Amino acid sequence: MGGTDVTDGWDWRRGGETPAPARPPGAEAPPVASPTTPGAGSTPAVVPPGSTPVVPPAGVPTSGYPPVPPVAGVPPVGPSPSWPAPVAGGPGPAGASPWWSDALADPWRDPAAPTAVVVPGVVAAGSEPEPVTDPDAPGRPTLRQLLLIPVITALLAGTLGGALGYAFAVRGGAGGVVLGGAPAEAPALAQRKPESLAGVAERVLPSVVTVRVSSLGGTSEGSGFIATADGHVITNDHVVAGGSGKASVVFNDGSTAPATIVGQDPESDIAVIKVSRSGLRPVEFGDSDALAVGDPVLAIGSPLSLANTVTAGIVSALDRTMQAGEPGGPIRYYAAIQTDAAVNHGNSGGPLVDGAGRVVGVNSTIKSLVAEGQEAGNIGLAFAIPINQAKRVTQDIIGTGKARRTVIGARADGPTGVVGGGLRLAEVEPSGPADSAGLKAGDVILKINGRPMTEPTDLTALVRKFAPGSVVSVEFRRGSARQNTSVTLAADAK
Repeated sequence: MGGTDVTDGWDWRRGGETPAPARPPGAEAPPVASPTTPGAGSTPAVVPPGSTPVVPPAGVPTSGYPPVPPVAGVPPVGPSPSWPAPVAGGPGPAGASPWWSDALADPWRDPAAPTAVVVPGVVAAGSEPEPVTDPDAPGRPTLRQLLLIPVITALLAGTLGGALGYAFAVRGGAGGVVLGGAPAEAPALAQRKPESLAGVAERVLPSVVTVRVSSLGGTSEGSGFIATADGHVITNDHVVAGGSGKASVVFNDGSTAPATIVGQDPESDIAVIKVSRSGLRPVEFGDSDALAVGDPVLAIGSPLSLANTVTAGIVSALDRTMQAGEPGGPIRYYAAIQTDAAVNHGNSGGPLVDGAGRVVGVNSTIKSLVAEGQEAGNIGLAFAIPINQAKRVTQDIIGTGKARRTVIGARADGPTGVVGGGLRLAEVEPSGPADSAGLKAGDVILKINGRPMTEPTDLTALVRKFAPGSVVSVEFRRGSARQNTSVTLAADAK
């Protein structure tokens, strides 16, 4: 290497000479003594000026210093038991060790430092040392740590949300005050059992529709209900009367569908329209002849355009004969079911339902105290066409396009005005039902099927309640004698 060579004071190229001790830069060369071989009673080597001689500790022999402990199975290493140890055959006088000769002059050596021999362990063939994991090294998170993260996050979020909610409540004036008592078990009427009014309404509402018909004067609106799964809907004749034939139906879920008018019967106030939609649920029909005064009923429809409205009441009267109609229009007769359920404009054509959810009538008309030309409203007097009559008319319309009209073959001119009442027959058609039963003009009809007759409307309305071919009992008076007969009703020829 170029430059100044740095050695430990021994020139390996010169054999048999005592190496010059190292000295600090700029120091005078120390006197050189004759080399001697250390041993028992020998004089130590010359120590350079400014250096501290290396002396074995008290009681430690100079021979073999510094001591090296023996290791089992390992041959001794280091100098021989002389101090310093000569090496036989080595360079220098008496075979002195070339690296040990200037050890006493080494300014960096600490004679008091302990000496140790590190012997590497023997690794068995085919095995490797067990890996050691650094406990401070970062590792992959465990499943437990991964699960703790969302749990702690949720707890913190819930705590923060609760604190904010409480703060807002207090700031808004709630003050954390709990209103009302402890919740109690709902009463039986609030359980909404299938036979309850709420359960009945829930079951029937999907089968009730709103009917809209376009006309020259605008759009008329009423109610209706699904009678068949293929889309036949029953409504009132006066809902579709005067229309251009274009109608639409709004279902309980708010969806709409176009409808066509199948047929109508003005005198019974029943009309049938048809919608093209699958999956319809028809209503369940009841028996209007089995009703009793006081039975609970529900009126369902769209009064005043308020769709899906349900009102409750009772049956107020049965066979309440009614005569209705617009000026210049057909006269309609009803032997109606009277109810105090709230019915208003728009309920027309909707179902009257009994406590079991069966349709027992078609809401048709109301009584009101308003003056002529004013808008009528509910006063608890509503009337529905019995469903037995409406079903029969509907079947006739669907089957033939028109309905049959039931007749008795006699006409009454008014009440007798005598005690006991009754209707005097003004005319009896030859070979008609009344004539065949033996009735004659001048006879006074007192009762039909036990129902008293007091007005001419009673005879027509009550007879039309029955189907053609029905047999009814008639109590009449001829002169001063009371008699009874049975009349088989027939259908009108037209």
